Amino acid sequence: MNVIFLLAPFSVVLGLIAVGAFVWTLRSGQYDDIEGSAARILIEDDAESDKPAP
Repeated sequence: MNVIFLLAPFSVVLGLIAVGAFVWTLRSGQYDDIEGSAARILIEDDAESDKPAP
């Protein structure tokens, strides 16, 4: 029973750290262009295709 007095504050602190990390990613613009990143992998880069194959 004494373990709950240790685990409850620990879980609250861990949850606050997770919420803080989520807010930090929102403010840093991590989720601004979701579709652009998905489409960027499909676009061929002309500079890369001009290089001769080894």
